[in-house]
Amino acid sequence: MNCTNFQMSFTLFFLMSSFLLSCMLIFVTINGKILSQSKKPPLPPSPFSWPIIGNLPEVYTNKPVFKWVDGVMEKLKTNIVCIRLGRVHVTVVVSPELCREFLHKHDSAFMSRPITMATEYASRGYLTMGLSPWGEQWKKMKRIVDQELFSPTRLRWLLNKRNEETDNLVYYIFKRCNNLDGSVINLRLPIKHYGPNVIRKMTFSRRFFGEGGENGGPGFEEKQHIHALYTVLKHTFAFCISDYVPWLRCLDIDGHEKNVRNSMNVFDKYHDPIIEDRIKQWEDGKRKEAEDLLDIMITLKDESGKPLLSINEIKAQCSEFFFGVDGPAAGAEWALAEMINQPEILQKVVEEIDRVVGKDRWIQESDVHQLNYLKTCAREAFRLHPHVPFNLLHLSSTDMEVGGYFIPKGSHVLLSRIRLGRNLETWEEPLKYNPERHLGGNVSKCWYTFDYNGIGKADSRVHMEPNTQ
Repeated sequence: MNCTNFQMSFTLFFLMSSFLLSCMLIFVTINGKILSQSKKPPLPPSPFSWPIIGNLPEVYTNKPVFKWVDGVMEKLKTNIVCIRLGRVHVTVVVSPELCREFLHKHDSAFMSRPITMATEYASRGYLTMGLSPWGEQWKKMKRIVDQELFSPTRLRWLLNKRNEETDNLVYYIFKRCNNLDGSVINLRLPIKHYGPNVIRKMTFSRRFFGEGGENGGPGFEEKQHIHALYTVLKHTFAFCISDYVPWLRCLDIDGHEKNVRNSMNVFDKYHDPIIEDRIKQWEDGKRKEAEDLLDIMITLKDESGKPLLSINEIKAQCSEFFFGVDGPAAGAEWALAEMINQPEILQKVVEEIDRVVGKDRWIQESDVHQLNYLKTCAREAFRLHPHVPFNLLHLSSTDMEVGGYFIPKGSHVLLSRIRLGRNLETWEEPLKYNPERHLGGNVSKCWYTFDYNGIGKADSRVHMEPNTQ
C-alpha cells in the first residue's frame, strides 16, 4: 500500500514537473520570438491601408498609379515606401543609394522575378530569360543568350542585317522628304518600327511579315504586330489586381488578361508559322547553314546531341527579343524633340557627326563610340524621359534589412525611373535637358540599372555605372 502511494505521488510529481517545464519552455519560446521581432527594423514608411486588401482600392482608382505613389512619397517625405497590396508588400525606391543596396550589395536576394499574369503569358509560362523567376530555366536561357545568341562574335556576325535596316530607315525618311517637298514628317512611325525591323531581320531574316507598305514602310501585318507588342509591354508594367488577389483572376476585372492574351495570339499568328517551317527545313535537310538567330537556336545541341531548346522555348525567346524596343524608340524621339527645342544642341550633334563621319558616307555602328556628345544626348533623354515609370518587378527571396528597413520575404521591389532621373539630390536642374552634365566626373556617382527585356546582355541581375568614355 505504501509502495503504491509512493508510485502515485511520484507519478503526480513527474506530471506536474513536466507541465511546469513545458510552460516555461513555451514562455521562453514566445518571449524569444517577441524579443527577436522587436529587434527587427521597421518596415519602410507606409500610407494608411485597409484590412486584408491593403491599398488595392487606391491603386485601382488612381490612374496612372505612379502619380499616386509619387504623391504618397511626397506626403510621407521619404525616399522609400512600402505599399501593401493584398498580402504583398510592394517597396518603391527613389534614392540612388538605396538602389545600390537593393540591386548591388544585396543583388542575390532580389534577383528573382515575381509571378504575374502578363509575364506568364509573355514568356509562355516562364520559358525565357528576361521575365522568368530565378531558377534552372533562367540559368539555362541566360547562358544561351549570353554565350550563343548575343556574344560579341555573334553580334558582329549579324552586323550586315542591322546595317540593312539602318539603310532602309534613312532611305525611307529621305524619300518622304523629297515626296513632301519639305513638309513636316511624323518621325514617330519609322522610329517606332525601326527596332522591331532590326529584331525581325536578325531573328527571321525578313523585314516584313506581309508585303509591306507601298512607300517602303510597314504594312498592315507590321502595324498589327507593333500594336500587340506595345499592348503586352504596357500590361507588363501595369498593376494588375489579380496579381495580388489571385482568386480574382477569373473575373479579369480590368480586362488586362484578355488584352495580353489577344496580343500574344497576334505574336503566335506571325511567329509560329515561320519557326515551324524553319524547323522542318532543318529536319528535311533543306537548310545547311545558319543565317540568323532562329537558325542558331534550332541547331543548338546538348551533350547527348539532342536539341538543346524545345520548340516552345524557341517560340518564347523569339517573342521576348522584341520586348526591348520601346526604350530606344522613346529615347530617340525625346532626344530629337529636345534638340529641336534647343537648336544649339542639335548644331553640336551635327558638327560632331560631320567631324567624325564626314559628309561622304553614312554613319556606321563603329562610329558610335567616337560620338561622345551624341551619346550624352541619348543618356540625357533616358534620364529625363524614361519610357516607363518603374523597372520590372524584383522579388525578395528572403527576409532582408536594407537601408535600416525590414523587407519581408516575398516583397516586390520597384525602382522609380522618373524620380531617380529627376532626383534633386543627384542632379542640378533635373528638369532641364542638359547633355553636358554627362561629360563631367560627377556622372559616375549616379547608378543606372538595366533590365533585360529585349536585345543585349544587360539583365536585371547586372547593374552598371554609366560610362563617360
